[in-house]
Amino acid sequence: MALLEIDELKVGFHTEAGLLRAVDGVSFSLEKGRTLGLVGESGCGKSVTASSILRLVPVPPGEILGGAIRFNGVDILRLPAKDLPSIRGKDVAMIFQDPMTSLNPVYTIEKQLGEVLKLRFGLDRNAARARAIGILAKVGIADPESRLTNYPHELSGGMKQRVMIAMALACEPHLLIADEPTTALDVTVQAQILNLIRALQKDTGAAVLFITHDMGVVAEMCDDVAVMYAGRIVERGDVHAIFKRSQHPYTKGLLKSLPQKGAVKKAALPTIEGVVPSLLNPPAHCRFADRCWKRKRLSDAEQKRCFSEDPKLRVHDAGLVACHFPVTAGEQP
Repeated sequence: MALLEIDELKVGFHTEAGLLRAVDGVSFSLEKGRTLGLVGESGCGKSVTASSILRLVPVPPGEILGGAIRFNGVDILRLPAKDLPSIRGKDVAMIFQDPMTSLNPVYTIEKQLGEVLKLRFGLDRNAARARAIGILAKVGIADPESRLTNYPHELSGGMKQRVMIAMALACEPHLLIADEPTTALDVTVQAQILNLIRALQKDTGAAVLFITHDMGVVAEMCDDVAVMYAGRIVERGDVHAIFKRSQHPYTKGLLKSLPQKGAVKKAALPTIEGVVPSLLNPPAHCRFADRCWKRKRLSDAEQKRCFSEDPKLRVHDAGLVACHFPVTAGEQP
């Protein structure tokens, strides 16, 4: 049985202009010890999906409209509010993309990390301090004892992110959600953070849901990939299959947009032209049709199908794809 199963999740936000359907029928599963990359451009619904797992979507204006999120067979969406603390942190932990806004600026690192340990394990102050020092050392923070007295603003971006990872792993979760954990960090620090997450996962055997828009990070970190576009998953598969023979035109466009080794420095990167459809009033047909490079190569009858029928996620070759006319071998944008 999968550790995490998300089934037809739908999440909306009530706005003055109407209901914005941020997540519209997302389904995937994740097994223990595996890393799933959830990728897509900004606004596609990745972070909202992650927040829904811990029921952190603000209500109002947010609302979970339907679906199920099963962790170890228990539907988190149907748990009473009083039972949520037994899931958050203890079984499922989250590393947020901005540690400066996630850490409390008026408390020391010892206060914040110690509180986690006291609540999770019932440790007294001295025991919590000793364990906190050990955890900070494990995530690569030099002189951890003195760092416990620091406030968040006294740490660099990379060190703050390491503290966030330490807090997430302090409770020994079975599932770690990493929401763009290397955003705004320089390349060297990014590599250190990714290596740290990989090493800690190897030690604990935890499953990791890795949320990012960086396909390079996906190639390095993930076993499987789910590609999101406009609130839906449009392709799922093994990471090697996605990179070697991606089947959805959007996925192919994302990969084509990556800088290529040996390319001329000033050469313009390929782009996916057009804009994402409004999630206030999403189209009833394929949401990528207006921007699709492959659709423009189809016959009039085939294009008519793209603008009249909503493609469902289905098994095709090595994975799952939501496209009427999947990309074939050798096709390029």
